[in-house]
This record gives sequence, structure tokens and C-alpha cells, in this order.
Amino acid sequence: MELEGTILRGRSFEPMEGRVVVEDGEIAAVEAADVDSDRIILPAFVNAHTHVGDSIAKEAGGGLSLEELVAPPDGLKHRLLREASHEELVAAMERSFAFMEQSGTGSFVEFREGGVEGVRAIEDALAGSELESVVLGRETVEAMDASDGFGASGANDAEFGRERKATADAGKLFGIHAGEVDPSDINPALDLDPDFLVHMVYADDVHLDRVADSEIPVAVCPRSNLVTGVGVPPIAELAERTTVALGTDNVFLNSPSMFREMEFTAKLADVPATEVLRMATVNGAEMAGLNCGLVEEGRDARLLVLDGDSHNLAGAREVVRAVVRRAGVSDVDRVVAPGNA
Repeated sequence: MELEGTILRGRSFEPMEGRVVVEDGEIAAVEAADVDSDRIILPAFVNAHTHVGDSIAKEAGGGLSLEELVAPPDGLKHRLLREASHEELVAAMERSFAFMEQSGTGSFVEFREGGVEGVRAIEDALAGSELESVVLGRETVEAMDASDGFGASGANDAEFGRERKATADAGKLFGIHAGEVDPSDINPALDLDPDFLVHMVYADDVHLDRVADSEIPVAVCPRSNLVTGVGVPPIAELAERTTVALGTDNVFLNSPSMFREMEFTAKLADVPATEVLRMATVNGAEMAGLNCGLVEEGRDARLLVLDGDSHNLAGAREVVRAVVRRAGVSDVDRVVAPGNA
């Protein structure tokens, strides 16, 4: 397969006219050439933090606090998840996965409620999907054993020492929510030496210094934090100190659209468009240990092709800025995955 157009190549996303050659599901070559194409070729998005099981209850719980919405074990979403059948959960997640693919996401990192049964439900929902998943079980060590790792709630909810050790012994990922509603759980979370943190809305200078010293990546979800009323993370300050990736968080609060997350982040934070695009692609890939997120030789062929001559994008002077701040689902020409390359 050959894709021609303006290529946002490498970590700098410097626009280059040319072609991308894909062989056996891998990027075999990225070549500069004069081509006759208005397409824009970039990495498919990596959604660094999702709760896709919430797809059964989109826009439920308006006006509730964060604790009332999602706190385990009896927040609204946990009650709704318990009440839903396996078939209902799978069908709802299938719809969200179809939208994620349609809107340019190639990979995602999921915190999966429901123990082992929750892990099995998302596996069923992903059957036939071309999305690349990193599923982190929750609630039990057995869920971690059945998945790609463990996704912990805040360190104030439990100590998680046993789960952290078991995950490390298994050589799997351990991620944990921290600093979402206040700073009290940030240091306990850092003490666990996690592979990554999520949210960090209330990180102060002491926490930022610890993050920098430990080089622990952070997945931020600014739209979710705004909707739940907890504030917004210090994105620029975090980006100065560590790797920052973007996630869309709970599907019942926000559409799992990385286009929307990028635009919101770019317009909210004092961060260049190239850095926001890294947050939406390679930063999440590297956080999760995936071989995608960049258009360069040897990477998995998870690519997003946009129509640069769409009504929305035609006339854009700065391509990366237009992709980050303006592009949307209607501009998607195709999403390439190893299975369809």
C-alpha cells in the first residue's frame, strides 16, 4: 500500500510532501516526492485513558458531583454497570469502538471495571475491531492476570501495595488515578512507583518535582475534569517535566473523540500544537509500550488520513495547527490499521 499527500513525519510532525509505503502492516518507507494529493497523513490517535464500559449511560447523571458519579463502589456509573447485562455492555462498547475508529483513534488504554467479567466483556466487544487495546483490569488481582495490567482508583481508596507488587511481578502496566479531586492522594500514588498517573489536576510544585525526578508519564483528561467540576490540570507545567498524554476518560461524560480533546487542550493550555499532537499520538503510545504513534519506518501502520481539501480544512496555512485545533470526524478520509493495510 502507498499513501500520498502531506505527511506529518516523525516526532516534530514537520509537513513533507511525499508517500508512505506500508508492507505487512508496518511502515516500510517514508519518501519525499512531488505528489498530486490533498491528503494529510499522520499517526492514528492513541487515547491514553478511557472508561468505555460507561457507554451504556451516555450523559447520565447531569448535575452530580464526581464522587456521586464515579466513586467506587456505589457511584452512579458503578450501579449502572452492575445492573447491565453482559450483552448490553458489549453492544454499547461496540458502538463506542466503532466511533473511535471512525474518528481516527487507532489505540487506547482502558481502565476496565467489573473484575474478570469486565475484562471478558471488553474482549467480546473488541472482537472484529481493528483498534489496538491496552486493557487494565480493576478491583482484583485476578482481573490484572486476565488483562494487560492494573488500573487503580486513587490511593486514598485503597493502599494497592499488593496489586502493585503482583502487577510488577507479572511484568504488566500499573496506572493509577491521582490528584483528581484534591492533592491528598498524589504522594501515596507516587510512592507506588506506577508506570503512569492519570489526571493530576491538583499537582503543585512539590508533586511536579517528584514527577520530573521519577520520569513518570501522566495521562490528562481536561474535558472530563471540566465537566465534573474539579478544575483543569496544569498541562503546560506537567509537559515541562514529563511525558503527557491525552485521554477522553468516561464515555458517559464525553465523546471519545481525540479531535475534541486536542482542540480543547490547545485552546485551554499554553502548549504548542505540535506538543498537543504528540500528546494525542506518540506520548500515549510510549506510555503504554506500543509501537505506533509516529509516521516513521518500522512503526506499526496505524495511520490517519485526512482530506485536506474538505470544506473545513481547505486553505489551512499551518497544517499541524489546523489538524489539532480545527479537524474533525467529517475530515477523515480513512483510518489505516495493520489489518487493513
